This record gives sequence, structure tokens and C-alpha cells, in this order.
Amino acid sequence: MTAEPTNAAVPLTLAEFAAEARAKLTVAAWEYLDSGAADEHTLRANRAAFEALSLHPRVLRDVSALDTSLELLGQRLAHPVLVAPTGYHGLFHPDAERATARGAAAAHAVLTLSSFANTRLEDVVALHPGGVWFQLYVQRDREATRALVQRAEAAGCRAIVVTVDTPVLGARDREHRIGFALPEGLTIANFPAARSVLAHRQDDEGVYASLLDPTLDWHTLHWLRGVTRLPIVLKGVLSPDDAGIAADGAADGVIVSNHGGRNLDTVPAALEALPRVAEAVADRIPVLMDGGIRRGTDVAKALALGARAVLVGRPVLWGLAVAGETGVRDVLATLVRELKQAMSLLGCTRLAQLDGGILWHA
Repeated sequence: MTAEPTNAAVPLTLAEFAAEARAKLTVAAWEYLDSGAADEHTLRANRAAFEALSLHPRVLRDVSALDTSLELLGQRLAHPVLVAPTGYHGLFHPDAERATARGAAAAHAVLTLSSFANTRLEDVVALHPGGVWFQLYVQRDREATRALVQRAEAAGCRAIVVTVDTPVLGARDREHRIGFALPEGLTIANFPAARSVLAHRQDDEGVYASLLDPTLDWHTLHWLRGVTRLPIVLKGVLSPDDAGIAADGAADGVIVSNHGGRNLDTVPAALEALPRVAEAVADRIPVLMDGGIRRGTDVAKALALGARAVLVGRPVLWGLAVAGETGVRDVLATLVRELKQAMSLLGCTRLAQLDGGILWHA
């Protein structure tokens, strides 16, 4: 009997998507996507933290029916794999965030739309109704911020994800060396006053950028609660102390994240910080995480250490670059499929069973 032929042209793993994306993209687009901050210790640590953990499988358990669904911020989700906010999808595919939205919808995955999208948020939400959260960079102009948040709410976004770890940009040396700028024709679609690449220029010291507000603080979050009815999630939390403040009423959820290793180098891997944040929150609000997820086993490990769900960024853009909406769908479907395989082999049938017991302790 001969084996059935396989389609060798379709990437099987996220690593294969990455290799194909690199071959397709311009040097500038790849460096923007792939690079981290400074010496990129944290960028590498995000992966190393997952690789350092071993799993503890159990056998002789009925795993004939698997349930990956969960409740999160008032929504019923099919699985715990969400799309992280990433900017400038037009660098990776002509259909930009439209293709990403269609792919995420096909994979039944929540899409977190970046403030730095190349597509109007209303157009994205129309392609994925009920499945879009909006990531917010709070602007120095508070009325512009209010208008943007209320616009996202009116369009049908289901949550506001406030990035809190970027009062200034990190030392993005690889981006700087290539002189990264948006190509002609691409705009920051949801900031009418900042449609030019000039909006990203920093001051003479190279510290402050015009689209980032260094005055953002806890008082600003209380103000934000007064301008929207949507749940507010804080993205970029590593400190248990900050997580505790968030859980005391400042937010409805936190995302443990080091910005994909793109901001402050030598901070802990997101997975390393996750258990301490989860302990500080103590189930008062949901804890999510992003950074370094490349396999379904990584999803299982993150859930075991306290995450309710995970977000993936770079892999989604690899899929977008390789095959547009189909590539996005396939990247997300690969992670969900691998998660189900891991659950079966661990002896787990529900996400709640992915706890500390699935980790091998020396």
C-alpha cells in the first residue's frame, strides 16, 4: 500500500510559515516583523521559556470528546487562541487587515485590531462581526482618544485593549538600521491627524514619539472607564504589583506581555512572569498572555501557568504574508489542532484540566 500524497506546498508548522514569509517579504518588512529590542535577549527568552518546560502526560483516560471552548469577557469562544494586535498588515499582504479579519473569522478566533492598522476599523469589524477587540494607544489629545474609543464601540468592537508598556519606543536597533518607514500609499487609517510616516518621528533625543503618550497613568484608565461601556484589558503587564492594581478595579483583564521582546530588553519572558501575575490577580479578572507561542503545546503550557487564553502576533503575519486570509486561517487552525492533540496525549478533555499537573516537575 502506498502512502497518500501530501501537498508539500502548504506549510505544516508555524516554523515553515516563517521560512516562507521571509522568502516572500522585502528586507524592510521582514526586519520590522522579526526584530526585537536592543540585543534581543528577551525576544529569544520568550521561546526559551517554553522550551525549558516539559509536559507530564497521563494515560488510560477517555479523551474521545474534547472541549476547547471558554467564556471570556462575556463572550463564548471556540478556543483560547486569539490574534494579538500587530501594526501595518499592508506591509505583508495587499488586503492588509481585511485578509486578517477574514482568516480569523474562518478560524473562529478573536482578532485584536491594532491602532496602527492600515484599514479602517469599521471595515474590519464588518468582516468579523462580534469577533474584534480594539487595541488602543492612548493619545496626548484626550478628545481624539475619546472619539476613537467611542468609534470602536459604535462599530461593534467587543473590548478595548490598552497597551500600557509603551510610553516610549524601545531601542529597536534593527528597525533603525534599515530606516524603517511605511511605504508610499500605506497610512495609519484610524488616526486622521497622523496619516503620514512623519507621525512616528521621535524628538531630537530619539526618546519620545508623537503617537505615544508618556503621561499615561492609572488616573487615565479611570478616565477611560468613563468614556466607554466596553471591557478594558491592559496589555503589557509583567509586574505582579501592577496586576494587583488592575484587578482591584482598574481593568477587566490583563495580558502578560513584553511586547514581543520589542520594548525593554532583558525583562523576563512573558511565560516566566505569568505565574506571578496570575497569583497576584487570584482569579479576580482574566489573565491572558502573548509572546513566543509557536506550538499547541505552548498554548497548553501557558494555560497550565495561569493564562485563560493566549494571543499570537508574528505567526499570524507569517500566514498573512504566505497566503493572505487562507494563511491566517491555517496558522490559527494549526495551533488549535496541535492544542487538541496535546490535550488528548496529556489525558485532558477540557481547558480547566490544563493546570499545573500537566507540567513535569523535576
